[in-house]
Formats: sequence, C-alpha cells, structure tokens
Amino acid sequence: MKPVIQIALDFVDIDRAIKVAREAIKGGADWLEAGTPLIKACGLDAVRILRKEFPKTTIVADMKTLDAGRIEVEIAAKSGADIVVVMADASESTIRESIEAARNYGAKILVDFLETSYTIEKVKKVADLNPDFIGVHIPIDQQMTGNISFDFLRQVSKHVNIPIAIAGGLNCENVVDAINAGASIVIIGGAVTKSENAEKAVKLIKKAIDTKTSIKSELFKRFTEQDIKEVFQKVSTANLSDAMHRKGWIPDVRPFGEVKKFYGSAITVRTFPGDWAKPVEAVDLAKQGDVIVIDARGLPPAVWGELATHSAVVKKLSGVVIYGAIRDISEIKELKFPAYATLCCPQAGEPKGMGEINVPLQIKQVQIMPGDWIVGDEDGVVCVPSNKAVEITNRAMDVLEKENRLRAEIKQGGTLSEITHLLRWEKQR
Repeated sequence: MKPVIQIALDFVDIDRAIKVAREAIKGGADWLEAGTPLIKACGLDAVRILRKEFPKTTIVADMKTLDAGRIEVEIAAKSGADIVVVMADASESTIRESIEAARNYGAKILVDFLETSYTIEKVKKVADLNPDFIGVHIPIDQQMTGNISFDFLRQVSKHVNIPIAIAGGLNCENVVDAINAGASIVIIGGAVTKSENAEKAVKLIKKAIDTKTSIKSELFKRFTEQDIKEVFQKVSTANLSDAMHRKGWIPDVRPFGEVKKFYGSAITVRTFPGDWAKPVEAVDLAKQGDVIVIDARGLPPAVWGELATHSAVVKKLSGVVIYGAIRDISEIKELKFPAYATLCCPQAGEPKGMGEINVPLQIKQVQIMPGDWIVGDEDGVVCVPSNKAVEITNRAMDVLEKENRLRAEIKQGGTLSEITHLLRWEKQR
C-alpha cells in the first residue's frame, strides 16, 4: 500500500479547518480528518461541510467512540465520513457493532490504540474482529514530555496484516521512520495545521516520503531535556507563560540592565532589604550560565550593584533577578548584563549575612526552587519549574507555532477576533 498522508484538522472553528484543508489538498494530502476537537466544537456539521467541500477526498471522522458504537458510526457515516475512528479501549461488543454498522453504510472502521501501553495480545484480539485499519496513536499530552517512539508500531506491524495508521508528532524529519516501522497511513497534525503555508508543509512531507529521506525540521517536533536551552532561544516569556496556563510570571521586576533574552538555572537567595552579603556570596557558588534570584521583600535599600555585577560577568552568569532594590544602573548597563529588579535607589545596606542561599522562594504567587529555569526578555521574567521543564518547553513551542499560523492568516486579511471567533468562545455566564 502506497503511504497515505492524512491531515488531522484539530481546530475548533470549521472555517479555519477548511482553509488549511484546501492548502493541504493542493500540496498533495490524500485524506482529511475531522479531528475530535472539531467534531466536539462544530458537531457532525464539520464532516458534512468537509464532504461538500471535498467530494472526492476520503473523509475520516475521529469520533473516538467508546460506547454506543452503532449510533455513533451511523451518524458519522450518514454525515459523509468514509472512515470512523473507534477506540481500542471500547468493549469488544462495541467494536464489533461499530464494524457491522460501518459495513451497512459503506464506511470503514479504524480502531485506535491511544498510548502504547497495550499488549500485542490486545492488538491481535482487536485485529481478529476484522476492522479495516489499526491506529497507533501517541497522545498530544504524552508528546509534550518529549516521548515519541515507534517501538510499539514496529511490534504491531509484525503481528497484523491490516493497514496501520500512525499519529502523534509526525513531521518531515521523522515520517520516513514511521513508514519504515510499518505505517501505511501517516496522520499529520501540527506540522501542517500550524504551518504558515500548509501546502508547502505537505509538499515537504511528500518529498521526504518519496525520497525516503529525513528532512530537518526546526519546528513541529518534540524536544527532550537536552534541547531545553535551544527552545528557550526560540520562545518568548509570553509563550512560556501561556504554556503554563498564564502562570509563571515573576511580578514586580523590570529591567535595569541590558534588555535581552537570558535564561539559566536558578541560584536562589533570601535576604533582608539592604543586606547584600548573601547575594554577593551566591556569585561564588553559581556556575556559568546560572541566574541569581534574590528575594529582598521587594523593598530598599539596594542588595546589588556594579561590583556584584562585575563579579557575575567574570563568572559568566546569565543574569540577576531581584525582588528588591538595585543601584549603579549606568555602570550595569555599560556591562551589558541582564539585571531585573523591583526598584533602584542609591542607598545600600550593610553586609550582615542575614539570609540563606539555595532555599525555596515565594515571590507573591510564584514559587521558585533552586535549579528552576529562569527566563527573561523585554516582557519580563518567568520561572519554569525544573521538574516540568521538558513538557513546558514543548507546550511553549506549540504556542509559538500556533501563533505563527494565526499571524499568517491575519496577514491574508482579517483580525484576530474574527479569525478565532472570539465572541463565540467567550465563557458563557
């Protein structure tokens, strides 16, 4: 079976889905999928509209059916779906009933194995029910942990003779690996739907498939712990805050030194206003690339100045963030060192040594642990918890990629409110 390119239209607005679908078909996509978010947001009208717009294209309805198989398959097929997705977690009777209903209406069934914790015995049992396709699906939330593997796909392909679809984190860089692992149908989501030009994105994927070569991708892929710094170079603090459900912002600090992107592991300091002993001692403990975060209660006198900054520059630290006061601003700017603080004042205190280094800090609503990632830019500073850094950086890239697509649509004509149907998606009261 020649590899099939299926585009997962996981939008919540049908007009945006149609726009991407048109571009994707021009690029050479074979099948179009009404994604689960689209069906939940628009109902089966999404399938009807896709069928009307693309009468000769195979339409997949990702119903994720778990129960009431006959009813759900019937209404999807009547709406124009050629293929209906039923979950492998559904009961055997639901899967069997779904297959029979599909046969009655001239549709086909794809049984979807979401996640990879299933046994091969379970796959064989489902295959014995004779669905038309088996789906191996790496969930989006799992992808965000950087965990993408085709090992389960390889196992499945050795034990079934049914065409296998693979979904989850596919792009022009890894699509050939998926096909080599046994996939006949490659389901592409964000690599196309978040692209500024979906037609070009599909053509790139087709080129990778046709030439059987991996084509490097800067976007639309998942990152691991080793890639965190690379992601911080690409995303903004706004992207990171959005990825953390609008959280993570360290309040009441603004730039007083060089305004540029910086990031690093946190060396935390708790001290009293004006007592600069522990902040300066923290420089000696810090490693290259670290960021010193000082909690001085948001009050003057200053706990950081030019000489401390010189020391930080010598140690090649990335920056300093002070919930409190700073001084010697002109000299710090000359050193081109990122320094954020609550306020500036000429007065410092005495180095009495009151305080602690590398302890948890609570700056208003934000907790900062030693070793957490601190990222700053023109918008401000955010804290990324180290134990969730991989997931958050992947989600931040997802935010960035979606914004790239929105920006492209705005440039084509329209406003953000119009394109995203903002009024429709306001919270109902």
